Amino acid sequence: MSGATSSDDFSPCGVLTLTTDVGHKGPFIGTMKGQILRRLPQANIVDLTHECSVHWPAEAGFWISRAYPYFPTGTVHVAVVDPGVGSSRELILLLRDGHAFLGPDNGLLEPLCNDQVPWKAWRINQQSVAHVGLEHVSATFHGRDLFAPLAAEIAAGRLLPRNVGTATRELVPSILEAPEKIGASVHGVVVTVDHFGNLISNIDQSLLESFSNPVVRTGGHEFPMLKTYGQVTPGEYLALVNSFGVIEIACAERSAADGLGLERGAPVVITEAG
Repeated sequence: MSGATSSDDFSPCGVLTLTTDVGHKGPFIGTMKGQILRRLPQANIVDLTHECSVHWPAEAGFWISRAYPYFPTGTVHVAVVDPGVGSSRELILLLRDGHAFLGPDNGLLEPLCNDQVPWKAWRINQQSVAHVGLEHVSATFHGRDLFAPLAAEIAAGRLLPRNVGTATRELVPSILEAPEKIGASVHGVVVTVDHFGNLISNIDQSLLESFSNPVVRTGGHEFPMLKTYGQVTPGEYLALVNSFGVIEIACAERSAADGLGLERGAPVVITEAG
């Protein structure tokens, strides 16, 4: 995907975030952190989430694009949902809003590449970063052996973004299609189901501006747009704009996903109440 130009100004602040699909079973996350701390002992590492849908980069990209503004500029965001690990897929470093994003070129970072905010990206070249000392790289765990060490070097200021490889304006597109306005309705999908069973869509609240009394439809059901969960009684359903600015279908004090039998990928349509 192509986009607008930007400068490559980046001043690391020592904060790194980790986003993966590996969960918390086993030493995987711990060893990624170990690799970072070996190179940058004073690093402040934040686990954004390790519960992304496995093998599905789109959810990780969705969360990172929504969450990064809550961190200080100079943060390095590492995202590893990488079903193509060990293949010919490339590693990407992207700068936007004074933040650095490191991830595989599999569509994960594409949501950050739009014309509203300037960005710049590089394809990481092994020869360009050879001086970093990347040894004993596993064919199946680049999160530990490539992404974590590179992120630490960038966060330490020893590896400058412009020196990691070749500048690019073309990234692999996300497999998650953007919401679309068709006639008088807006069409999107459920991206993920959270811990409470809320169905979180990819429809941004800005797409509601043309509606005076919107309703949300999914799975053969229709839900009113309200402001808070407390506006309905326990067990009742509703739709609302959640804390990350997207449309969510919820069931008060219950799981909407379980109650409706819906999950990731369910179509969501917003129309005017009639």
